[in-house]
Amino acid sequence: MSDFRIEKDSLGEVKVPKEALYGAQTQRAVENFPVSGIRFPRVFIRALGLIKAVSAEVNAGLGLLDANLANAIHLAALEVAEGKWDDHFPLDIFQTGSGTSTNMNANEVIAARANQLFPGGTTVHPNNHVNMGQSSNDVFPAAIHVSAYLQLQEVFLPAFTHLHSALKKREAELDDIVKTGRTHLMDAMPVRMGQEIGGWAFQVQQGVERVESCLPRLARLAIGGTAVGTGINAPKEFGSIVALRLAGRTGIPFQETKNHFAAQAVMDTAVELSGHLKTTASSLMKIANDLRWMNSGPIAGLGEISLPSLQPGSSIMPGKVNPVICEAVMMVCAQVTGNDVAITLSNQHGNFQLNVMLPVIAHNLLQSITLLGKVSRLLADKAIAGFTVNKDRIAGLVGQNPILVTALNPVIGYDKAAEIAKKAYKEGRPVKDVAAEMTDLSKKDLDRLLDPRPMTEGGIGEK
Repeated sequence: MSDFRIEKDSLGEVKVPKEALYGAQTQRAVENFPVSGIRFPRVFIRALGLIKAVSAEVNAGLGLLDANLANAIHLAALEVAEGKWDDHFPLDIFQTGSGTSTNMNANEVIAARANQLFPGGTTVHPNNHVNMGQSSNDVFPAAIHVSAYLQLQEVFLPAFTHLHSALKKREAELDDIVKTGRTHLMDAMPVRMGQEIGGWAFQVQQGVERVESCLPRLARLAIGGTAVGTGINAPKEFGSIVALRLAGRTGIPFQETKNHFAAQAVMDTAVELSGHLKTTASSLMKIANDLRWMNSGPIAGLGEISLPSLQPGSSIMPGKVNPVICEAVMMVCAQVTGNDVAITLSNQHGNFQLNVMLPVIAHNLLQSITLLGKVSRLLADKAIAGFTVNKDRIAGLVGQNPILVTALNPVIGYDKAAEIAKKAYKEGRPVKDVAAEMTDLSKKDLDRLLDPRPMTEGGIGEK
């Protein structure tokens, strides 16, 4: 018993680890939900701490909470936001669907720490004081929005901006290289490598634009709705003032939601954001896969580029090097796609006035934001920035490509061009040589019409 203390809640007595800042309700949740061992991420605990800190300020300003109590709660909550007490947030994400256990975890830790900061005064109570004007049902959805916005602002958007810059740099550097285009994984008309990379850059840019488009809705917070969206036990202005204080502290334009009933019953903005993240993940999957194909070989593959050699690729085949960054990107993209399914299904369980799968929405949404942000930076720095181009290999493939005959269509017609292409492919000869035999076009005309570079500019050839 020396390692424990006795705490009480409405259900009775509970043994709590002696040094734990949390209390009875957190301990019950520890015992009730030994499911995955996955805890809430740092940014979510940060958001909870910020909400509790500004709520204490607002309650004091409205004359509802003693100034000394409010100050102690405020200081303790900021310590939680800063990560000082993360070890005292032990709860599994698979718990009560409202997140009540984690909201009470925060209330208990902040109350205990506030009492340490305010010795000899009125005892700070986790429900009466720390949770004043609040409910798990509005705090938790608000914390999802706050934490997601913070993580987008600090991790995802800077990383994707960095990736976009890296791609644009390589687009400009490699725009003079003409390579074989491919459709259906088969040889097609030439493209410039700069054009190909520019397509990737545009995908990334659109991903950023999609995510940014839902930020105004993400900035709308459920705080102030309390239990069922009516705002019972909270001043009418509580939600708007808390959102304003959060905006001042974070620099993010948080506002009170326009409709508390919707904000607590469903997490539609989380689903919207997750959908944009999934779209972005599918874009990254395409880019990573293109890089893998272009890097394939070095002898039997395409061999157009060489990705940086980062680590040995095989425990049995000496000298083998694999496209490991691309593979990490692809696994992240698969995870994000799965997360989106979980978030979508979870949002469907907004039963009447409350969504009851909030913790898993929080976990999956924040994981998607974080994984995409971190892996996109790796892709930029360890793959895009450093790959080299095998120019001789690329030029040789372009010269042997029978599909170049497409440029002769306007001059000799499709059927004749098809005959030339088939003969060139069958005999393994350049299209130009076969065309010289099968048409009356001069060498000068063929050199001009079959020059791969102008083909990448579009337009129509000489008739």
